[in-house]
Amino acid sequence: MAGAQVILSDANGSTRSTVMSGANGEFSFSQLPPGSYRVMVKAEKLQPFQSAEIVLTPQQAYELPPILLRVASANTRLIVRPVEEVAAEQVKAEEKQRVLGIVPNFYTSFIHDAAPLTTKQKYSLVTRATFDPISFVNTGIIAGIEHARKRFPEFGQGAQGYAKRYAAALGGELSRHYLSYAVFPSLFHQDPRYFYQGSGSTGSRIVHALSFVVILRGDNGHPTPSYSFFLGSLGSALLSNVYYPRADRGAGLVFTNFGVGVAARAGGALIREFLLKQITRNVPGNGKP
Repeated sequence: MAGAQVILSDANGSTRSTVMSGANGEFSFSQLPPGSYRVMVKAEKLQPFQSAEIVLTPQQAYELPPILLRVASANTRLIVRPVEEVAAEQVKAEEKQRVLGIVPNFYTSFIHDAAPLTTKQKYSLVTRATFDPISFVNTGIIAGIEHARKRFPEFGQGAQGYAKRYAAALGGELSRHYLSYAVFPSLFHQDPRYFYQGSGSTGSRIVHALSFVVILRGDNGHPTPSYSFFLGSLGSALLSNVYYPRADRGAGLVFTNFGVGVAARAGGALIREFLLKQITRNVPGNGKP
């Protein structure tokens, strides 16, 4: 082996000479006085070698037997942490994801193999998303559109009518979010987040996005039917019969709200897959490898 460091030390352990091995691993020390010596060889990524004591007499030429250097052992450090701790770190990162730095994008996971959420984390995340100031602004816009179109006439017009529409829209958002993103995901052990793919053909990404309507990732990592979304949306639609005007209650209101929820989920998934990553800040991952 060329370029190995060869050190000659005397009986006291003091270094007498240092040379580098030649092209064929050869080395030599000359004009040494009689006495006791040791030879040490060092090379990168190999275990060092030290010879036994060598006693030289006057005029003696001593040839060492071939020296074999073993590959150095490597120390590997593996840190094992609880899944909940990893998930907590990932959720904390997700809570920094905002479209254009403003609109929350908490329920998109750009880490393909993200750790599953605990029940506590599911409730914490939905609370953080639902009570974000931008969510109240969004509810106000929905109520404003309904007010301008004079939907649900029994609410009336003016400030009082707008307030009633706002309260109804807010009630729908609260029930839908908590049922779809926390209550049923906890009961069925499902992950309510959308997992960004970001790779593969356009067709495969479209299929992946649209499948979000009917398939969720289970806490065990396997795909499962989207019980949480359908039951959450249906439950929220049923609850809407409590606070919407009597004239507008019934199956029509339930299925209208449910249909709007399905369409919004499908459209939202396509937007998450093809648009939001480019305009979302603090994205921690790139999706499926």
